[in-house]
Amino acid sequence: MPKGKTTAAIGQGVRATGHGFKVYMIQFMKGNYKYGEIEAIKGIPNFELKQFGRPELIAEPNEYDLNEGKKALEFAKEIIMSDKYDLVILDEIGVAISMNVISVEPVLELIAKKPDKVELILTGGPKMHPKIKEVAHLLTEMRMIKHYYSSQGITARFGIEY
Repeated sequence: MPKGKTTAAIGQGVRATGHGFKVYMIQFMKGNYKYGEIEAIKGIPNFELKQFGRPELIAEPNEYDLNEGKKALEFAKEIIMSDKYDLVILDEIGVAISMNVISVEPVLELIAKKPDKVELILTGGPKMHPKIKEVAHLLTEMRMIKHYYSSQGITARFGIEY
């Protein structure tokens, strides 16, 4: 379970806002949960965020999950094509694809049609779809070396993991 993907993307967004960029983060499969980083983003000028999906982990997507995925992807298209934002973060989109909440084809189409001025960051785990890896200009792999979840039985901690 690699840790820190969303946090790293937010860090890039914060850097961009420091240079006057407008940033929008769209979270797939993280709906309406008050993660600490989400609360912090609310205080950063030019950094907007919208969450879709359920806040809890899902084993198999149901109709609600599929509808939320569709809404998130449509919203992402609107934001990316709006000409209002310089950096758009599609957080956990890789997980949404791997769990069949959305399909890879419309994501590839969105990447291909995005305006040149828009930078995209896609997060979502170690199993990012191979077709997305193929078209990406930069790939970063976050690899867990050791984690107290498995080695010490410690669960997610307030202010540290969420």
